[in-house]
Amino acid sequence: MCSCIVARVSATLTPVSAPVEPSAPAAPRRRTRVLALPEARWALASTVAFLLGLVLDIGLGLPAWACAVPYAAAYLTGGWEPALEGLRALRAKTLDVDLLMIVAALGAAAIGQVLDGALLIVIFAGSGALEALATARTADSVRGLLDLAPDTATRLTAHGEETVPAAELAVGDLLLVRPGERIGADGRVVDGVSEADQATVTGEPLPVVKRPGDEVFAGTLNGTGALRVRVGTDPAESVIARIVTLVEEASRTKAPTQLFVERIEQRYAFVVVAATLAVFAVPLALGANLTDALLRAMTFMIVASPCAIVLATMPPLLSAIATAGRHGVLVKSAVAMERLAEVDTVALDKTGTLTEGTPEVTGVRPLPGSGLDADALLALAAAAEHPSEHPLARAVVTAARARGLRIVPAEEFTAIPGRGVAAVVGGRRVTVGRTETAAAADGTRVPAGVRTPAHPAHGRDSTPTGATTVLVGRDATPVGTLTLTDRLRPDAPAAAAALADLTGAAPVLLTGDNAGAAARVAAATGITDVRADLLPEDKVNAVRDLQRLGRKVLFVGDGVNDAPALAAAHSGIAVGRAGSDLALETADAVLVRDDLTAVPAVVRLSRTARRLVLQNLVIAATAITVLVLWDLFGRLPLPLGVAGHEGSTVLVGLNGLRLLRERAWRGKGSGGGGGTGTGTGTGTGRALRAARG
Repeated sequence: MCSCIVARVSATLTPVSAPVEPSAPAAPRRRTRVLALPEARWALASTVAFLLGLVLDIGLGLPAWACAVPYAAAYLTGGWEPALEGLRALRAKTLDVDLLMIVAALGAAAIGQVLDGALLIVIFAGSGALEALATARTADSVRGLLDLAPDTATRLTAHGEETVPAAELAVGDLLLVRPGERIGADGRVVDGVSEADQATVTGEPLPVVKRPGDEVFAGTLNGTGALRVRVGTDPAESVIARIVTLVEEASRTKAPTQLFVERIEQRYAFVVVAATLAVFAVPLALGANLTDALLRAMTFMIVASPCAIVLATMPPLLSAIATAGRHGVLVKSAVAMERLAEVDTVALDKTGTLTEGTPEVTGVRPLPGSGLDADALLALAAAAEHPSEHPLARAVVTAARARGLRIVPAEEFTAIPGRGVAAVVGGRRVTVGRTETAAAADGTRVPAGVRTPAHPAHGRDSTPTGATTVLVGRDATPVGTLTLTDRLRPDAPAAAAALADLTGAAPVLLTGDNAGAAARVAAATGITDVRADLLPEDKVNAVRDLQRLGRKVLFVGDGVNDAPALAAAHSGIAVGRAGSDLALETADAVLVRDDLTAVPAVVRLSRTARRLVLQNLVIAATAITVLVLWDLFGRLPLPLGVAGHEGSTVLVGLNGLRLLRERAWRGKGSGGGGGTGTGTGTGTGRALRAARG
């Protein structure tokens, strides 16, 4: 039974699609029914047959031949599957505990202990059913994500509407999402205004307003408005699909502890067989009764079997992987989950990790005599920048839209790499960029006091504090400046504090940005060890320097230019909802939701999983030791030995599955920084969906 636990877990994690009505207001969280499992059905049949035989045998006192039929049915229904597994293992030249149990039951029947043998089969079959149910619960938590994605979507074509399977959607397709429907694919809104309940993907507790240009996710619930969505990602690569795929892949890996247990399992099994023969032969040679010697030997073989030890490792780790995946953290393997538990130092990238990686306008300053107020200056700059795809240009346009400003069309747009842009807006020449751009193009006069050192990427100006300043000119005259900064993630201070609490030391900031920008972010997050102006290889060297001091470093970066450091660290987590191929290739885990509070939460979860593994090993070893000594030096009844052995096996399995509960993610004192944001947000999202349903 225990030898096929890992295979069973992998099999039950295979996605099973179920019809989901597109207009359903909520997808129920599926839980495997007990009798849906074949192991449970066979165990029930064996139990019913055994109870019938028990009534006929003890209750009514009928002769043995009358009880033979129900007892035989109990043997057959509860024992055929373990016997088949055992024979398959024997054919592969390995010993399987399933075969040992069947041999023990048949041996009991051969010496007239038919009732004891049948009881062994019933308990063994019941234990197998409980193990199957436990592993199925792990699969339920992941497979439930698939239920969120609709099976069909409404695609708009030149000929009208058509309903197509969501799996057949292609990048570029235009979808119509009606009120109350689930969005069929990851993409962007091109028309319409509504709100989306996306707690299941992003963890946001309240519905999010969606307008043209906003990103939407497959499986999230549309609100009261109709949306037209342009598909931006193949359905097989959506956020939800990626979570399920990576968790399935992780379920097929084995942690170092599990590999160690498996290495000694076969040797241990042969030792058990040899010891069983000795337990039978030695008392028999000393004049013991054949029946007593055989019962003692069979009981020894059962209680010494390593089922509980084999099952001690994977359920906690797989449960932790499933729970992390449910909260948007893709842990790639059981090995990665174990490694996360070992980290004692955290190194953080800045841009795209502690900050959002996209600039925003934080200051609008019209110059005296320009005749413009802040809104007019911003609208003027946005009109000139609108045709540009540069991140700073997008930030200016976004700021203007956020204020509800009208962006007039621009003409004669030109972009000068490394300097800025120029365009004709309302019949007047407008430039946005460094001073030299305006001077070269229009003879712009720069007033004293306007400090504009060049930004190398787009001709914008970077101040020593990490802010970026752009100069806006109109008809060769400066009319104002815009200040842009890379916004700190709101959850960055809480995440840094939680990581410091977990490891006992404040995180280290490793960034390629200038010292001023790094200092600003460090001050906001409480980080004192700051290393700036680092190239990718410098980050690798910094990580290795820490590891040479005996530290086990967790590096958290955006998964692109930080890939070398992610690979060099003891463990790596890539931040990025897009989940780039490079991030998935290099990091041990990926934050799909860009939620930094998930970093301390997953580290805490991995440590809990490691504690449960150790607890399980202690429970299993203690149970085996006590039962073996009882059988060798006392008289352990066969049914009691079976109950003790199978009970400890089920106990360690259920102990590991505790990590599937919501409180396992939040951890103790869920009001702290660790998993609060994600856990609470997801829970609130479920409540909203339940209320709507």
